[in-house]
Amino acid sequence: MGRLHPTWASLLGLLFFPATAPSADYTFSLKPQEDDVRLEIDGKLFTVYRTTTGPKPILWPVIGPSGAEMTRNFPMKNIAGEKPDHPHQRSIWFTHGDVNGIDFWSEMAGHGSIAHREYLRKEASGKHAVIATRNDWIDSQGKKVCEDRRTLTFAASDNWRAIDFDITLVASDGAVKFGDTKEGSMGIRIPTVMDVDSQKGGHIVNSEGDADKDAWGKQASWVDYYGTIDKRPVGIAFMNHPSSFRYPTRWHVREYGLFAANPFGLKDFVGKSDADGSHTLDEGASITLRYRMLFHLGDATSAKIAEAFQRYAKE
Repeated sequence: MGRLHPTWASLLGLLFFPATAPSADYTFSLKPQEDDVRLEIDGKLFTVYRTTTGPKPILWPVIGPSGAEMTRNFPMKNIAGEKPDHPHQRSIWFTHGDVNGIDFWSEMAGHGSIAHREYLRKEASGKHAVIATRNDWIDSQGKKVCEDRRTLTFAASDNWRAIDFDITLVASDGAVKFGDTKEGSMGIRIPTVMDVDSQKGGHIVNSEGDADKDAWGKQASWVDYYGTIDKRPVGIAFMNHPSSFRYPTRWHVREYGLFAANPFGLKDFVGKSDADGSHTLDEGASITLRYRMLFHLGDATSAKIAEAFQRYAKE
């Protein structure tokens, strides 16, 4: 069995366990499913990295520490009681609504798409797993606009599951401008039963103390979206690493269930027509975005999310 990376060992010791208690002993495995990869923990599904369910790679489903699914199923699967709005919000994804003027976000006519090119790494070493990929951003005419290289690292314990996203955007085919729009970028769609609008106990809180609708568009180190699934309190903490481009990011987090980190949106978030959050990469240049999604039991306080972020920030 592989040895756990020390940063994950530190996180295991931080969340939910007394300092003297041993962490849970989990084994990760990766199983090919045609062009996709199924990730299991002790033989049970955690998530599937999917490359062919729509115009961008996604993770779906995502099983939390309680055993419940912690992202919305629509549009991949229709479930009674789930909201069927915004079909482009596919479980967990990364994209942006204005790249050289092309909409990669909405999936409407003329939109761009992100095509999986290759797996760079697939590794399960006992205590954690890694999937790394290279992807092409392509306009509606089939022309490549840019590319990304993303590394996903997975870890788990009794009371949480974690996914790290390290995404490098590369101006591989000429200069590329990521425009100022609220429609972006690293996103997750909350299960309907957890969202604030459903009035079933769902709430949003960020590192600055902003709650529910007041968290929208604000800069924060982390945001926690928590509620109840199958009568158990659970939440999703979404963290932005201090080394990430434009940390602390702004959050396109909505009471209806959208939960996204957007380093390029500014005009809509601050309500100023002359604000400009766009960023241009010269040909060959790159930027890196870093996030952690922590699927946990309890709310932000009982899960010690502020402390978990401090440990993440040191990695």
